[in-house]
Amino acid sequence: MWEHRLIEQMIPLIREEITRIGTHKRADLVFIDMAVDFFRTYADRTHHGKEEDILFRDLRKKQLSPEHERIMHELMEEHIVARTVVGTLVESKEAYVGGDDRELETIIECFTKLADLYPTHIKKEDKHFFYPALDYLTDTEQLAILDEFREFDRNMIHEIYRTVVRDLGGKVP
Repeated sequence: MWEHRLIEQMIPLIREEITRIGTHKRADLVFIDMAVDFFRTYADRTHHGKEEDILFRDLRKKQLSPEHERIMHELMEEHIVARTVVGTLVESKEAYVGGDDRELETIIECFTKLADLYPTHIKKEDKHFFYPALDYLTDTEQLAILDEFREFDRNMIHEIYRTVVRDLGGKVP
């Protein structure tokens, strides 16, 4: 849940950018690129990755209550929505860079969707899912998940920069 605190710090920055775009009728391309990187790398690959690939994987092996099953499904659907919105943001930014000023509206819409989605999503996880989910796991299972989270994080930075080197044409071991 501590990862949520950093995501929460991004939301006011996005809302400020929405206001700037509305006021100045232009988008800050560097901000968009940094926001996309934040949501793709930190919020999605790192945070959602641990949830989907580790925690939810282990919880799917348990007999969850219908309510917790429903919430877990909703959380996964919300992850998909966030990925889709970020993808649309990238496409709109590219069209905007290509000269289509009409894309400013889509950029604003994407930022608004992200700024609206994450606080609700985080509250659902923090208040209605993560603590009750612990009851389905033994202490040993919880410790194993935490170890796997740490290993996941440790490997993430290497994965990112292996991809950078490969995308630049280098050979990756």
